Amino acid sequence: MERIALVTGASSGIGKATAAALAARGYRVFGTSRDPSAQRADGVEFLRLDLGDDASIEALAAAAGPVDVLVNNAGESQSGPFEDLPGDALRRLFQVNVLGQVRLAQLLLPGMRARGWGRVVMVGSMLASFPLAYRSSYVASKAALKGFSDGARHEYSPFGVWLTTVEPGSISTGISERRTKYIAEGSPFRADFERMLAALDRNEKSGVSAERVAATIVKAVEAARPRAHYAVGSNAALVFPLRRLLPAGLVAKATHRRHDLRR
Repeated sequence: MERIALVTGASSGIGKATAAALAARGYRVFGTSRDPSAQRADGVEFLRLDLGDDASIEALAAAAGPVDVLVNNAGESQSGPFEDLPGDALRRLFQVNVLGQVRLAQLLLPGMRARGWGRVVMVGSMLASFPLAYRSSYVASKAALKGFSDGARHEYSPFGVWLTTVEPGSISTGISERRTKYIAEGSPFRADFERMLAALDRNEKSGVSAERVAATIVKAVEAARPRAHYAVGSNAALVFPLRRLLPAGLVAKATHRRHDLRR
């Protein structure tokens, strides 16, 4: 039986690689973009989605029809000192990274439940597990998405529907060019903030490929009983066990030193 997959944010990076990987494995794949007419990818049908617009989310769910696999990948990467983050930017971030993704899942999960099979993959971030200064809003949005997945997972697994979170670390996708940044003029945090951004960009340029993340997503989709969490990149296989063994303060210090923040 042909499975139907919907991958949000499929015009670049992880979403593009995931859509291609699923299409290569025989899925019928819908990918989303704000401008679907500008997108071309073998085996991927593009539909319009603006996660900031509830009507767009509902129109997408109707256009896609009975989806078996949802990969909630689209989102915004935001940075800035905590006190400099504008309220409207925070509201947009949570609409795009959390509320829009949750609403889309709410619209598609009833069909999965009725058919007795389904997969929802939330693309989170390792920063939800290893919080970083000047990334508080992004960390919070990815932690919220993970929380929704962890809780709802227990509601749907009896119906053969599994929710899981894939947490990438440093990934070479060019996202640094699209990251939104906020800092007040004359901010006392500027030097620290800019040093962190430079390290973040450097780490991402040397990170693992989007295709490797896509392979992890496919692994989660095709597992008989997907795990709650998968992590990939940034030495995930080593750092997560160490996180359980080492004091929290030491883990935080190591996270910040990796980003040239001496705390």
